[in-house]
Amino acid sequence: MTQPDNAIKHLIPTAGFSITVRLRIENRPGTFLRVMEHLASTDASLSHVSLLYSDFNYLVREVTINCKSEEHANGLIRTIPTLDGITLLESRDDTFHIHRGGKLEVISRIAVKTTDELSRAYTPGVARICQAIAETRDKAYDYTIKGNMIAVVTDGSAVLGLGDIGPEAALPVMEGKAVLFKEFAGLDAFPICLATQDTEEVIRIVKALAPTFGGINLEDIGAPRCFEIEQRLREELDIPVFHDDQHGTAAVVLAGLLNSLKIVGKKLSDIKIVVNGFGAGGVACTRMLLAAGAKNIIPCDRAGIVYRGRSDRMNPVKEELMAVTNPDNEKGTVADALRGADVFIGVSKPGSIDRKMVSSMNDDRILFALANPVPEIMPDEVKDIVRVIATGRSDFANQVNNVLCFPGIFRGALDVRARDITDNMKIAAAQAIAECVKDSDLHERNVIPSVFQADVAERVAQRVREAALNDGVARIQAREGQ
Repeated sequence: MTQPDNAIKHLIPTAGFSITVRLRIENRPGTFLRVMEHLASTDASLSHVSLLYSDFNYLVREVTINCKSEEHANGLIRTIPTLDGITLLESRDDTFHIHRGGKLEVISRIAVKTTDELSRAYTPGVARICQAIAETRDKAYDYTIKGNMIAVVTDGSAVLGLGDIGPEAALPVMEGKAVLFKEFAGLDAFPICLATQDTEEVIRIVKALAPTFGGINLEDIGAPRCFEIEQRLREELDIPVFHDDQHGTAAVVLAGLLNSLKIVGKKLSDIKIVVNGFGAGGVACTRMLLAAGAKNIIPCDRAGIVYRGRSDRMNPVKEELMAVTNPDNEKGTVADALRGADVFIGVSKPGSIDRKMVSSMNDDRILFALANPVPEIMPDEVKDIVRVIATGRSDFANQVNNVLCFPGIFRGALDVRARDITDNMKIAAAQAIAECVKDSDLHERNVIPSVFQADVAERVAQRVREAALNDGVARIQAREGQ
């Protein structure tokens, strides 16, 4: 993926662009040092080195290198073999390598090695299970995959920052989502990429598929269609439906903001928040911040500040939120909105704000620049004038990553067989994420827990279970140990 030129100089090497090269190295002192010096001179980062073979004349080493971009990686593949004493035997792009053949497989939980096992797993024994479910439909949760299975559904219309790339190109992302459900919450999930972007057809297909699943995770569906699709499915299905691009992002943003406000000593109800980018993520962040107690949110989109009476680039969702945002009906550009603001939340595009705009904000500035993979402004450009900075990237502090939310929120919802995911369940998830950062560990570069913190998903699930029971959407009490 090509990065904008003005962002390249600020990028740092990442495993997302890593390559592995197999090198034959002449066996004399200092030869491999040339490779190390070359990597340093080109701003690449050595990740791993393995010795595969050695004799009196040569060594064969496998070297993994983190790069800044595809161009950077390809340049190294061209230049490393020009070093004296080095022969390139093989190279690979590690990200493409792990995706080859897909990231998922179906594995049976039972053995079918004998006629007795076959009789229980399939005919004639399976008919008894079918009859039991036909008599009491909820038994499907106990005796099929339904109770632990999520559908990850997309139409490929708004994939990552890539846009409308279609269902086949969206499949690697949906596979990845399924991997994360399993890794972080023990939930099985299956990717479903639809070859339609017709709202009614998407709703019809998902409803038809719903009997197989305990929950529906909508993903990478463009605004404003995503709002209607989610709302209709929530109304017409009796299992939880959750558009992660909206609510997962919003929950982690709220968690990070709650902790950031502790550091700067401000209250959510007192601050001015600018939300730049008023699609699915921006709308959901706005709604959740309002539900949590924010009073002064200024939404912005490509046409500038969204205000009452504006006709350009409006839709019913924006019109609805105008009643509860922008209380002074400010007008103008993002730069105008940022003057005197306490918090910037960007879910827009690279380069949409600059240092001068940020400097016009109030003291103790909080910046959540979440455009991916390149944020609205790179942290290095403003780290000396901003108190707390968060991005969507793993190579900077305070990563806003939806994996902190969606595994736990679905784990909790399925544990109590919830019919819906309510606003209180989403806020409970955000509060649980925030509480995963202990007060003793809280500082400007640690307002959001690591995605690998072991207890995050379970703490989120616990709070979500409690909220589901309180809101009356749980079918059962959580089992002992949950």
